[in-house]
Amino acid sequence: MELKACCKERFEPVVQAIRKLQKEKEGLDEPLIVAIDGRCGSGKTTLGEYLEQVFNCNLFRMDDFFLRMEQRTPQRLKETGGNVDYERFEETVLRPIFQKQTVFYQPFSCQKWNLLEGYPVPYKKLNIIEGSYSMHPYFKNPYQLRVFLNISPKDQMENIKKAQWPGKGKTISEYVDPKGGSLFKNYHVMDGAIQVMWNLKLKNKDYSIREISR
Repeated sequence: MELKACCKERFEPVVQAIRKLQKEKEGLDEPLIVAIDGRCGSGKTTLGEYLEQVFNCNLFRMDDFFLRMEQRTPQRLKETGGNVDYERFEETVLRPIFQKQTVFYQPFSCQKWNLLEGYPVPYKKLNIIEGSYSMHPYFKNPYQLRVFLNISPKDQMENIKKAQWPGKGKTISEYVDPKGGSLFKNYHVMDGAIQVMWNLKLKNKDYSIREISR
């Protein structure tokens, strides 16, 4: 993936923060986990793919962990982030990472609406968790570094139109933070995170490199 110069500039604070984290944790036998969350259309996927090129790391996507059809109960879908199978993500991705084991990765297909064939992902020290609800409170914040990508409503709408994402009967308005906004507000997702704006105005907030608490 060839990234535009403006994107590299926008993502540079994240790259530098990860390098700082690696330096501080050098020699320690523990995994490093970075979360990328943010508004729909803000560049989360692009940042994740870019970091995968820059660093020797594993990249895991929350978009691979939507609920299967049999899990989609009305009660579950009323929850903020309820369309994400965060139980399966914790069990099959986060837990093996903390145990420094191979992850058996089985993505969910939004086109076929079922799980695809799984494959092993060998353990690496640095792990990037990319996607909406990666900072869901269910996970109890296991991350040493948190990144939040922000975008104006106008730019967001333009990006969503360009992307033409697949979705069964979804309208564009349903992609514009239908419940994510309440997650960001109610659970203070942006607190302590590096905030990166789509329009290159970088909002660098104080952030802490957390110790693993599990």
